[in-house]
Amino acid sequence: MTSDPGPEVLRYTAFSADPAGGNPAGVVLDAAGLDEERMLAVAAELGYSESAFLTERVGGGAYPIRYFSPKAEVPFCGHATVAAALALAERDGPGELEFATAAGPVPVTVVREEGRLRATLTSVAPHVEEVAEADLAEALAALDWPAADLDPALPPRIAYAGARHLVLAAATRERLADLEYDFARLEALMHRLELTTLQLVWREGPEVFHVRDPFPVGGVVEDPATGAAAAAFGAYARELGLVAEASVLTLHQGADMGRPGTLTVELRADDPRVRVSGTGARIG
Repeated sequence: MTSDPGPEVLRYTAFSADPAGGNPAGVVLDAAGLDEERMLAVAAELGYSESAFLTERVGGGAYPIRYFSPKAEVPFCGHATVAAALALAERDGPGELEFATAAGPVPVTVVREEGRLRATLTSVAPHVEEVAEADLAEALAALDWPAADLDPALPPRIAYAGARHLVLAAATRERLADLEYDFARLEALMHRLELTTLQLVWREGPEVFHVRDPFPVGGVVEDPATGAAAAAFGAYARELGLVAEASVLTLHQGADMGRPGTLTVELRADDPRVRVSGTGARIG
């Protein structure tokens, strides 16, 4: 009698070519035999902010994919999508892919540039909505951020491009760097508003931003590089007229955690969807 060895779990980082940078994700390319409980257990054992679980596509269609944090399933995860695409590209070669996510179809293009693989995902149709004053006040209280520390040029909003994120802009880089929040209080608010992360941003230049993403609903304090939030932020920046309708934004994330990464966000005038791209690397 032999014991079940369990699924093969690959480990990749996304949005950095350095395995010690970016955002690590687990990737299971053959999760057909796993139920929801087992997927959650694998994600919890890994301890990464998210892991991706794929089943083989039928014919030439989309790969069904599910995403789990150590605490719960999430509808869409950008960095785990990039990690999964890179794993498939290393197995099958670069090219065009599509993932069937709970949020909708997400195309991904993988190319090889200067010897490195680079993946670009295209989000589902995004939208941006107002945030209630009471909810904003509760978020600031949980963060211990005075309202005066917000950048009035980038007003708070909830943005969606596959998952919901509350966008809050810090007036200074120092404010963004000083992140020590009430985990339980912020988690409760996020559950009530159905948020996946908070997208905390500081604008360095016209198209350059530094970002951080508290992620208590996923069971981790902070996400090192957040593709879903980057897509939502691109929609936010375009909706509010902060950037040109066709723009390429650079988001720096993870430096405050010792895992620097870079996310490239492309906005096109003829397409409401948002493209997020980055490199990645196998871990171990």
